[in-house]
Amino acid sequence: MLIERAIISGGGTGGHIFPAIAIADEIKKRNPSASILFVGARGKMEMEKVPQAGYDIVGLKIAGLQRKFSFSNLLLPFKILGSLLKARKILIDFKPQIVIGVGGYASGPTLMMANFLKMPTVIQEQNSFPGKTNKILAKKAACICTAYEGMERFFPNSKVVLTGNPIRKEFSASLKSKAEACSFFGLDPEKPTILVIGGSLGAKTLNISVQKNLAEIMNSGVQIIWQCGKLYHSQLLIDLKDKELKNICLYQFIERMDLAYSAADLIISRAGAISVSELCIVEKPLILVPSPNVAEDHQTKNANALVAKNAAVLIADSEAPDSLFKIALDLLKQKEKCELLSIEIKKIQKLNATADIVDAFENSLIENGTK
Repeated sequence: MLIERAIISGGGTGGHIFPAIAIADEIKKRNPSASILFVGARGKMEMEKVPQAGYDIVGLKIAGLQRKFSFSNLLLPFKILGSLLKARKILIDFKPQIVIGVGGYASGPTLMMANFLKMPTVIQEQNSFPGKTNKILAKKAACICTAYEGMERFFPNSKVVLTGNPIRKEFSASLKSKAEACSFFGLDPEKPTILVIGGSLGAKTLNISVQKNLAEIMNSGVQIIWQCGKLYHSQLLIDLKDKELKNICLYQFIERMDLAYSAADLIISRAGAISVSELCIVEKPLILVPSPNVAEDHQTKNANALVAKNAAVLIADSEAPDSLFKIALDLLKQKEKCELLSIEIKKIQKLNATADIVDAFENSLIENGTK
């Protein structure tokens, strides 16, 4: 069944936006004449990234609850009510066949109102432990596309489809050779290389861990490709200006992440859902340092799902500054352990996630007799 009109809602981070765009691209691939409208949150990055990808987007005036006391929390009920009313108007005017929620502030009001209007909805649950909003929305969803096994614990069993998470197109292609990738970064392909990535904004703990262990890293002969993030780059340049960063490539953001993955013999990363899905495709030994600053500790649960299958090593955020690079440098010397991690993480990868997601909700429409 071809989708002719769809709304995709969510965003806030690249981890929600890029999968949403991937789903839209797959719908357009199957039906080039399809009309797709995104619903995001005003002021969030989807309002910029979605139009860049060639799609229309409408913004809701919605935000999340601040953990610390904030005047904005007092306005939240009014923002939610306003977002519900605006979502209702958008849905009635656009008349979608399907409404897809990928997570983020806008997803809740949009799917909630779609359920109220009896429009078919789909939840794309990226994490191994769903948030409260998706648990509520799941009761009326046509189908729930998940990235991890065992999600029947949280959702109606008959609606769950294990698809994996959509990933960016450049990671679905074969990686380059290490020699080619190292040449791009000006590194020696004969030396072991660690990639440190903390997301586009950066991860303070990972940056501290590199700084604290600079001498040991440089003396080890290991090369580092280090994405420090937008929030920390300027200060790090100041802090490190008098140091000779031998074998260390520091970047605010790595545009050619595919080449960074190819150059790496070991990867250190946070454990966001989409990052983990990409890293499964990469098939490299992996150390995960989950962020403690996310709702319901999602990242630790994502990381534990890999650790349970011997597909990654987990180090707690609080322990990372002292132990991360001791463990990483030691792991590089354990060739058999590295090979085992690569083998096991390959078993988890879902190469056709985007197509499987679109298949799932097209099939759900057919089964439910939706016109």
